[in-house]
Amino acid sequence: MSNKKVAGASSSKASETREQDAPATLTPKLRFPEFRDAAAWGIKQFDDLFTIGSGRDYKHLSSGDIPVYGSGGYMLSVDEYLYDGESVCIGRKGTINKPMFLVGKFWTVDTLFYTHSFKECLPKFVFSMFQNIDWLKHNEAGGVPNLSKVNIEKIEVAVPAIPEQQKIADCLTSLDEVIAAQRQKLAALKTHKKGLMQQLFPREGETRPRLRFPEFRDAGEWVGRKLQELLETVIDNRGKTPPLSANGYPLVEVNALGSNLIKYNKVSKFIDEDTHRNWFRGHVKPGDILFSTVGAIAECSLVCDKNEPVIAQNIIGLRCEKNVSKLFALYLLTVEQNKEKFLKITMGAVQPSIKVSQMVHLRFVLPKIEEQQRIALCLSSLDEIILSQSTKLEALKTHKKGLMQQLFPSPEETEA
Repeated sequence: MSNKKVAGASSSKASETREQDAPATLTPKLRFPEFRDAAAWGIKQFDDLFTIGSGRDYKHLSSGDIPVYGSGGYMLSVDEYLYDGESVCIGRKGTINKPMFLVGKFWTVDTLFYTHSFKECLPKFVFSMFQNIDWLKHNEAGGVPNLSKVNIEKIEVAVPAIPEQQKIADCLTSLDEVIAAQRQKLAALKTHKKGLMQQLFPREGETRPRLRFPEFRDAGEWVGRKLQELLETVIDNRGKTPPLSANGYPLVEVNALGSNLIKYNKVSKFIDEDTHRNWFRGHVKPGDILFSTVGAIAECSLVCDKNEPVIAQNIIGLRCEKNVSKLFALYLLTVEQNKEKFLKITMGAVQPSIKVSQMVHLRFVLPKIEEQQRIALCLSSLDEIILSQSTKLEALKTHKKGLMQQLFPSPEETEA
């Protein structure tokens, strides 16, 4: 049985051995009509297709208009360039699983490889191949992820003739443009929401918002109250680390917060029935606000699922009293000018945290329940649009992933 793999397996054998062991050709599951009778794809190593260049230090350069990139993306601009043209880049250290396509003059630092001197392959097609590789499988370090030039050069891939490369690259580039446009639309909606919230809530030290719905323009000043006066209770299970189960009640951690609703797709830990009943001092219920007190301070979400979640040690539950709209309270706590209040009483630099005994004494201004509900309705309607557009973006990304799996031969097909 051959142990060769395409687009993901590395080889240290000599070229002659590779030619004997690996299949000579492959065919993808999906081909454009004009190529269905074309020759199968040939197997090549990356070092047969291009040369890998290493980044360099930029600190001796002056400020300019040439972008400098590292494995995390754009860093700054300088007055000289390392390469001019189309290039596919991949991280050498750090972020090694996010290839990027660059055009024109640029400079890369030593954490980012770039490619040049392409032979019988198009840079855009190489970019598609890079996106189809699980780079973390090629990680050579136990700590910070690391790739080596030698390892990358030995990766084997299936490659068609130039015309078919061009067709695939054009198709995926068009889809990338649709995804980019959708991403920009989503970003614009989020920016709009952020600006609208700042208008709908008073600035620090003020008791009237800059923007008010017509029916409330003569409703008077918003009233200042301590956070503890807005709450019926605080659910605080900190210091209690529960045993985990394979299923049961979802354990919500900070990465599942930050939007109106809990992101249950981020939940991967569970608590069984006995632990849920006997381990905790209190349980959150639908309508409670989950609030992060450690790390990402003031990340919030509303509990809307009838299946009560369990909160991790760095989260508390806030249950509003009856004259406070739960959804309004969520926006009240997360609007930029109010979130700053929590950040001002944060302790610790490495792992920032906040004391509940301090935060409940923070003062906020709010209107009567009718205006609270009107503001909450407006912002939640906008959130529904944002969620819809976010879902659409994820669907496009999933579609692209599935399409690439069909347009490129599967690595497993090379195993005898």
